[in-house]
Amino acid sequence: MTTTLRPESPETPTPAGGRTRRWQICVNGRPVGGLRTTAVPRGNRLWGEIAELEVRSGRGRGRGTIGALAAEEVLRGWGCVRVDADIPESAQVARSLAVTLGYTERMRNMVKRLETAPALPPGTAARPLGAADFPAWLAEAKAGYLHDLRASGLGEDEARAKSEADHARLLPQGADTPGIVLRRLYGAGEEPLGSLWLALRLRDLPDGAPLAWVMVVEVADAHRGRGHGRTLMRLAERACLSAGVRDLGLNVFSGNEVALRLYESLGYRVTNRVYGKPLL
Repeated sequence: MTTTLRPESPETPTPAGGRTRRWQICVNGRPVGGLRTTAVPRGNRLWGEIAELEVRSGRGRGRGTIGALAAEEVLRGWGCVRVDADIPESAQVARSLAVTLGYTERMRNMVKRLETAPALPPGTAARPLGAADFPAWLAEAKAGYLHDLRASGLGEDEARAKSEADHARLLPQGADTPGIVLRRLYGAGEEPLGSLWLALRLRDLPDGAPLAWVMVVEVADAHRGRGHGRTLMRLAERACLSAGVRDLGLNVFSGNEVALRLYESLGYRVTNRVYGKPLL
């Protein structure tokens, strides 16, 4: 039997300037499943994504494996230097397949349904991050993100390109970018305890409701280990509910056990895991 990919729909451009296409996985010309390949610009490089992989007929016969390998060849042909696979938490078989094919888990997506605005601890207050403070904050945010990307397995050039591209895309107007919340947390003194970057509508959920996203929660080095990360997350939830948003998500890098425990204790649940590898 011969397993191949066959275009299911025309190739289309993405809003970010990449390209995407849905494919059928076929055995001897008969469709048995499908997947989607996407090329995403990251600076002057392209990253590939494999998503929506499904085998509807003849599971357990290696069709998903062949489909994934064929998708990697498509992405190489598009000039992608790396591939990520975004896999639902419930898809244990797909996660096992990713590991078998040499992918490494890089991060997890977590989501929480918000009901009641939590109170901030006594003696703490939030202030907006002004335009004058934005350049220094942005430099710190980029440095922290770059560190996390390298720790998740990316090379220096890959991590730097992704950091620059992501910040340019998500903050095109700096501190005045619509739909974002930039706050600093303060205690009794004038030195900030930490900072929050929140996007109030990263995307829409299937029912059309907005999904907000915590982009950065950062506690100042001198104030770590005192519960301020939890307070910043409470601040994010309060900001969402004030804006009428009831679903809040975030990314956490898989090696960050402290953050994972914090988010789990706050009621966030894993929805997806992202696995990746270089395309040599």
